[in-house]
Amino acid sequence: MKAFLRLSLGLLGIGLLTACGEDIDHQDVRENRFVFCGHGKPSTFNPQLVDSGITAEALSPQLYDTLLTLDPESHQPVASIAESWTVNDAGTEYIFKIKDGVSFQTTPWFTPTRPLNAQDVVFSFKRIIDVNHPYHDIGGGFYPWFAGLDFQNLVQDVIALDDQTVKFVLSQPNFAFLANIATSHAVILSKEYGNELITHDEKALIDQFPIGSGPFQLKEYQPNDLIRLERHPAYWNTQAKMKQVVFDISHRGTGTLAKLLRNECDVLASPISSQIPIIQESEQLEIDATPANNVSFIAINTDHPALSDVRVRQALNLAINRQNILDSVYYGTGTQAYTLLPPNSWAYQKDSVKIRYDRNYAIALLREAGFEKGLNLTMWVPLEPRAFDPSPRKTAELIQASFADIGVKLEILTNDRFDRTQLDSINSIDLLLTGWIGDTGDPDNFFRPLLSCESERVGLNVSMWCNEDFDFLLDLALETQEPRYRLNLYRQAQNILNEEFPVIPLAHGVQFRVHNKSLTGFKSSPFNAQPFDNVERIH
Repeated sequence: MKAFLRLSLGLLGIGLLTACGEDIDHQDVRENRFVFCGHGKPSTFNPQLVDSGITAEALSPQLYDTLLTLDPESHQPVASIAESWTVNDAGTEYIFKIKDGVSFQTTPWFTPTRPLNAQDVVFSFKRIIDVNHPYHDIGGGFYPWFAGLDFQNLVQDVIALDDQTVKFVLSQPNFAFLANIATSHAVILSKEYGNELITHDEKALIDQFPIGSGPFQLKEYQPNDLIRLERHPAYWNTQAKMKQVVFDISHRGTGTLAKLLRNECDVLASPISSQIPIIQESEQLEIDATPANNVSFIAINTDHPALSDVRVRQALNLAINRQNILDSVYYGTGTQAYTLLPPNSWAYQKDSVKIRYDRNYAIALLREAGFEKGLNLTMWVPLEPRAFDPSPRKTAELIQASFADIGVKLEILTNDRFDRTQLDSINSIDLLLTGWIGDTGDPDNFFRPLLSCESERVGLNVSMWCNEDFDFLLDLALETQEPRYRLNLYRQAQNILNEEFPVIPLAHGVQFRVHNKSLTGFKSSPFNAQPFDNVERIH
């Protein structure tokens, strides 16, 4: 029986993951489902294992639930499958009461026998923090988003007090904890499903054949072609209105716009900025523009001999004409970045003294640092349009021209996309044009994952930069709930960044989504991940 079950699961995996697809029947799609374009292919279906991309930004809220979610306006955590919670006076113990009757999905590869309970929460989070957990090493044993927050050292234990109650024990107070477990990375997996896969010696399938409790479940995956989700009929928070959602992952760039105009796609995520005027001319399309929780920046390899000199980093910052970038890349939709934090952050601090365009001062700083004869640098540029940079190649070319104007020759190296887990593969590159989309409204979500010493230790710090004073401020800011103290600490942290320049902030973008006017019910939020349970087609 065991051998038969293993063979069945294995054959199902081959069939689902490698099927050469029939063409999408677009007429049928329009009646009962919609097609979403503009995302790349997933490396996994488990958002615990990724830093960004389609899995965390689009698939996670369809397939899974989290204990809490973030209110799109207040940015504060609100109830989801945890209906209430309490915190002890020390801020180190959080107890959550879980809703009754939250059902996991029933699929060809798994049939649950019980609702979601506290054991599933323990199973999901201990996979991340406990090296002895049976699934900790599955999928590589690295949880980049959580590693950047030092989550494994923060959370000491997760304990099921009874079937509907779970307790998190922290090593120290952390007032960003609730927001962090409300993100699309902090999903709840099925322990029962995990146990069944252990029995059949098929543990790797937990991330390839997802089982969650979200509004949709996986129906079909054809690599480089499509991902088909179908409605979860037993979803706890009212069934989704559409029967299916299809993610078309076969084309990127201008090809997706052509599909949108031919009604082969219904929704387009993060259109290229040059496409917006064409979209605005169409009577059948509608653009949603949401102020986004993001920033584009240049990460500087501070291990580079020349770039280890702060005067050189300051010169590069002063050489960039950000207004040219806003005009040519963002078409008037972006705003200049004076810090990593976006303008809608409660700790935002505009520093127009350090962040400005001053070519002559840049040249003087280079001369002072001993580079009056010039400098040769390389910059890695992922070409995938993102909300924080709708045209990275154009941005890179404008930066290249700005640097040339102060005697710095910049070689541009390109690739399709990039995330922080690839830093080791480009550690010889001098600069990296990238950005960050915040998962929460807390400033810690921008600073710690990108630039903390712990992030540098685990290979996720974009600038290979560690500053103990900066880390000390971040830690203090998480140990107090007093808003004015936290604000002061984060402003001091921003002052350090704008003195040291491990990163050069460039711009904040707007999150665009284009959809056919026959669709309604999309949820808008400064955070990327939103479920599609209320989307429907009107006739």
